[in-house]
Amino acid sequence: MNSIKEQLKADDDEWKVLSPKIEKLMTAQRDARAGGGFGRGPRGGNNGDQPQSAVAKASAELRTALENKDTAADEIAKKLASLREARDKARADLATTQKELKEVLTQRQEAVLVTMGMLE
Repeated sequence: MNSIKEQLKADDDEWKVLSPKIEKLMTAQRDARAGGGFGRGPRGGNNGDQPQSAVAKASAELRTALENKDTAADEIAKKLASLREARDKARADLATTQKELKEVLTQRQEAVLVTMGMLE
């Protein structure tokens, strides 16, 4: 976070406003990306120090269903729909979080965060 503060050239007062919004953004980005690969562990890549996101949970449930060759097609369809819903919600939450952050940034700060891949 100190590196981000330095790159944004934010003073301490600005950082008091920006820091929680940036942390919220980073969580939203992590949640939106969670559960994307089958090579991850049973917790969707979670290392145990973060709460498991809805996307990671839904992804893990789908993987578990797929690992069982006897899982019915309708159960797989339900798990897949749950994962898609969780991803859609996570993307919407991410968009809202990005919008809220942009509202308090200077143009230069916004540009820095775009180059860092934190904003669109």
